[in-house]
Amino acid sequence: MSLAIAILNYNGADLLKRFLPSVLQHSGTATIYVIDNASTDHSKALLEADFPTVKWVGLDQNYGYAEGYNKGITQIDETLICLLNSDVEVTANWTIPMVALFDAQPLAAMAQPKIKDLTKPDYFEYAGAAGGYLDLMGLPYCRGRVGKTCERDTGQYNDTVQVTWVSGACLFVRKEAFTTLGGFDPSFFMHFEEIDLCLRAKGMGYQVWAVGTSEVLHLGGGSLATESPRKLYYNIRNSLLTYTKNLALLPLLWLYVVRAAFDTTLVLYFMLQLKFDHVHAIIRAYDAFSERFRTTFQARKHTLNPLQLFSILLRF
Repeated sequence: MSLAIAILNYNGADLLKRFLPSVLQHSGTATIYVIDNASTDHSKALLEADFPTVKWVGLDQNYGYAEGYNKGITQIDETLICLLNSDVEVTANWTIPMVALFDAQPLAAMAQPKIKDLTKPDYFEYAGAAGGYLDLMGLPYCRGRVGKTCERDTGQYNDTVQVTWVSGACLFVRKEAFTTLGGFDPSFFMHFEEIDLCLRAKGMGYQVWAVGTSEVLHLGGGSLATESPRKLYYNIRNSLLTYTKNLALLPLLWLYVVRAAFDTTLVLYFMLQLKFDHVHAIIRAYDAFSERFRTTFQARKHTLNPLQLFSILLRF
């Protein structure tokens, strides 16, 4: 099985300079690509001067995470591709357990290693931790992270298990499956696109895995700050679109009700804090979702029943 590591870049020359050395040092025979969203900084010149073995895939504009990878992956021939954030430091032999998983599990479409915090290496990192689930309000959480609280890594997740979703910060995907699924939803631009992709994969009978014998370290915060109104907008809009596409009807109706109640409470919370940009972001997210509801609902193909619970924590 051939392996490519694809790093999406937009004006991230400083991150490439800092993190590419570990990728080149520890990734064995993998081919390294930088997919560039029409950067205006010196990213390309940096690669040509300091990292000549890295392949450059230049795009004509900033397509964001979803469509940027969709377009870039069409120019990659390897059978297994790791979509790696530009702010990730990898560790020795990190690719070996990942490739072994895909060799052993023919239905595996996507997988992730443990993702830990570069600034606190003993702790899991917010964006993915040790593999993700969704609660019955449709809110994502991870093994190793619930809400904003990340656990210390004591080896408690050194297993290899199926999960609901894996993080786009370090996402291994079988190219054949990615192509069959039609890639990421390009309308998402950023945020929640990996969860949507994972749910669509599971609806088609593929598997999604977390591999605890591989780990990487993620700096985080490289695109939008955690508290950004723009991030809030994309997360709400894209999560509602994801569930509309992927959940069976009765669970979907339940989720609409509880999410509307939750987000209404969130609006009141932000109003009390005088964070009106956040209030506006939530309202805009629901407006954008409403505009696309009919076409999204009509495009439903393979739906999942989230009431098939994995544990007493009511997760799916």
